[in-house]
Amino acid sequence: MRRAGPRRWPWLVTLLLLAGAAYELRATRASRQPAATEAPGKPVGPSVPVVAATAREGDMPVYLSGLGSVLAFNTVTVRSRVDGQLSSIAFKEGQFVHQGDLLAQIDPRPFQVQLEQALGQLAKDQAQRKDAEVNFERYKLLLKEGVIPQQQLDTQAALVGQFDGAITSDQSLIDNAKLQLTYSRITAPISGRIGLRLVDVGNIVHASDTNGLLVITQLQPVSVIFSLPQDQLPQVNAKLRSGVQLAVDAYDREDAAKIASGKLQTIDNQIDPTTGTYKLKSIFSNADNSLFPNQFVNVHLLVDTKRNLTIVPTAAIQRGPQGTYIYGVAKDPATKDTVARIYSVTIAQTTGNSVGLSSGLNPGDVVVIDGQDKLQDGTRVNPSAPAGANGADRSPAPGAPKSRSPSKGRAGGSPR
Repeated sequence: MRRAGPRRWPWLVTLLLLAGAAYELRATRASRQPAATEAPGKPVGPSVPVVAATAREGDMPVYLSGLGSVLAFNTVTVRSRVDGQLSSIAFKEGQFVHQGDLLAQIDPRPFQVQLEQALGQLAKDQAQRKDAEVNFERYKLLLKEGVIPQQQLDTQAALVGQFDGAITSDQSLIDNAKLQLTYSRITAPISGRIGLRLVDVGNIVHASDTNGLLVITQLQPVSVIFSLPQDQLPQVNAKLRSGVQLAVDAYDREDAAKIASGKLQTIDNQIDPTTGTYKLKSIFSNADNSLFPNQFVNVHLLVDTKRNLTIVPTAAIQRGPQGTYIYGVAKDPATKDTVARIYSVTIAQTTGNSVGLSSGLNPGDVVVIDGQDKLQDGTRVNPSAPAGANGADRSPAPGAPKSRSPSKGRAGGSPR
């Protein structure tokens, strides 16, 4: 009969390995549990870095935005009013001219000849009339003496009247020749900017030419035509009827940089049924010639200003199932830590990158504008000011948030 003692050692080794694995697993779980000394309810983990800004009190303008295009206040195609050869040009392309400035000269010699001919004919008719008048006075004396009949005197009187008519006709020919001579000197009918030259020196021009010599556009002032939805018509029309002069700003194609400022002049007399919009006309002084005809612009029409709002950056606004809210930076009275708190807010106006709040926040409160995706109500935060912020927009140092003013109510609680 064999002994079983020497074969027990593999079982002992297996039991020892299992015991070691169980001890290691227990130690690992124990290391993952929070320390027993951690106070209950206190935020766990390091502070979350966020970018914060300070809410301020102010007024916010109410703008209506539309698409528009620049139109020259006046546009004139300059044409010749007489036929002749273009002898000289007194302007440069793109030049600004004033009303009455010389633009071009048509050969004046044919018109000068016509004027001299008319003057000569006038002198001839005046001499003949003088002779007829002398004979008329002589015939009067002969009639009294009974030498000539009455018919001869009447014929002589009619001859004097014929020469009077001829002199009047000659004078009109002289005036016409002078007018043609004046038309040979082409001047600017309005003040404005000259475009490209359409005719070169040496060409024969006619009064019936359709293209003209050049085009002048009046750019100071200049008008901008833009459209707005018909639902906004009552608001704008009420302002105009009350005599309020509404301000208009023109922005570039990207709607980022303001080009010029002007005033609203009038509203069109009908609504476009195909688009449901109406047209408005605004006037810009355009002293720096920043607006150009047919230029596309974004138009902002200032119709109202909302007063005494709490203004925060647009990046601070968050939206959830229960409405609009923000993350504010506050000090926890129990732990003295700087934490994030959720406040429900009411938006009164949004303009550009700023939002005006009518309730839920007070001026001077600090709000989170970057890093909200890592926050919950009560999360410990480490706020810092945005890059390039001035003193008015800097957030307070960590642990020292601005005190709140009791002037406006705040609805607390998480909207999530």
